[in-house]
Amino acid sequence: MEDRPPLDGPTHSDTHASVTRKRSELTTTNGHHRSESEPVDPAALTEALNHVEHGVRNEEAARTFENVMRSELFGNSVPQPTPPDLSPDTAFPSSTHSTTVNDPSRSRTPPNIPSSVLAPASLTPSTPHKNILTYKSPQHLRNGSAHLTPSRTPQSRHGPNMNPHSDLYSPSPVNYQSQQHLLGQNRPPRAIAKVPFKVLDAPELADDFYLNLVDWGSSNILGVGLGSCVFMWNSASGRVNRLCDLQDDTVTSVSWIQRGSHIAIGTNKGLVQIWDAERCRRLRTMTGHSARVGALAWNDHILTSGSRDRLIYHRDVRQPDPWLRKLTGHRQEVCGLRWNGEATQLASGGNDNKLMIWDRLEGQPKFKFTDHTAAVKAIAWSPHQSNVLASGGGTADRRIRFWDTKEGKCTKDIDTGSQVCNLVWSQNSNELVSTHGFSQNQVVVWKVPSMTQVASLTGHTYRVLYLAMSPDGQTIVTGAGDETLRFWKAFNKPPRNGIGGDGGESRMEQMSIIR
Repeated sequence: MEDRPPLDGPTHSDTHASVTRKRSELTTTNGHHRSESEPVDPAALTEALNHVEHGVRNEEAARTFENVMRSELFGNSVPQPTPPDLSPDTAFPSSTHSTTVNDPSRSRTPPNIPSSVLAPASLTPSTPHKNILTYKSPQHLRNGSAHLTPSRTPQSRHGPNMNPHSDLYSPSPVNYQSQQHLLGQNRPPRAIAKVPFKVLDAPELADDFYLNLVDWGSSNILGVGLGSCVFMWNSASGRVNRLCDLQDDTVTSVSWIQRGSHIAIGTNKGLVQIWDAERCRRLRTMTGHSARVGALAWNDHILTSGSRDRLIYHRDVRQPDPWLRKLTGHRQEVCGLRWNGEATQLASGGNDNKLMIWDRLEGQPKFKFTDHTAAVKAIAWSPHQSNVLASGGGTADRRIRFWDTKEGKCTKDIDTGSQVCNLVWSQNSNELVSTHGFSQNQVVVWKVPSMTQVASLTGHTYRVLYLAMSPDGQTIVTGAGDETLRFWKAFNKPPRNGIGGDGGESRMEQMSIIR
């Protein structure tokens, strides 16, 4: 199908000008400009502005529809009321054609014409040839190429048509250019509140890049390490309980088990403790590390710990032995640990700027990635696509990189412009959240794989070093050295059986409510 001219649609400037013009009309009342001292009702003004913007959007949609339909039906040509080849002035003598000029309603009424003065047969309309069960586009017909003899060599003689956007392969009656025009309309992005809906004080929350002090468990309880204590905040009731006080030690990492009420705590002295959060009782203490434990990751009954002593330990919490396997690969502090969703691969990041991939409990890394130029603490596995890993570098790197851990290669990277402190994938959509340090200390929501920003959230005054997501995948909590925890509604409600997922109640849920 031949190329078509671009469609004429409303632009940003057109829409903005229309909105501005109509808003200016609101400043007049009964034909005169309102006085500066005259009081203004904010509610009425807001309602009026919303009404104006709604009308402008409707006008824009109508223009877009009109342009698309004109392009689909007529292309470059606009049909005339009377075909020029059959014009009454040329087809019939003036003596026999007496249509009144001032009566346009009769301009298309065929006059009574004797057979002797009829137009030649070539100008007489006839029944068009019917292509039964044969597709022929309107563009093809209006270009006059509907005759049986092809005007050029068929495509099949040159080989198959390899254009994926060709009308030959399109299941839609709308051509590809019109589809792109419709899909490219200025749809408002998903609304994300720019301010947190809750802010909690977190005194003594350490401003240390290498620690992991915030985690949100499957039981909807947030665990936070503050100094020598671990506190639990119940998101359902809002109650805060102190789990433990280490007295002569400090908390350097916390991590909830995937299912259950057990929480692991890493300490500055190199110990790993397991606590029962329901009973507030310590179950066991495991040794092995000679320096602080800044990273913890659960894999069912396997607890993996990383330390400043450069070692990684796999621990089977069902066995009495303090550790099951020791991994040596990093040359500086291990600050990031994550198991993938299938529990088949472990990713570790260190202050030696290296990212390593380990298969299950193997003693040697499968891949060693050295692309980052700063410490790798931010690590996140995609819950939607197997073997896809995202990692972020520190101040000297500032990049987010995506890895195919099956092939062992980097598939994409982007410069964020600031230190990448944490990463987490959305459970409900293919989006990624990153937290950053200097200079904006922002929280960014990215659309994957295009890596376009959905939202940039600011408010912290220090580096946003801590990040966790609620079990339902809708809320994220961020922590910083400004000793605050901020809660953001970042994602919509997950769809259930294809119903809902737009951030509100589904139709079935609404009908189940008794009014």
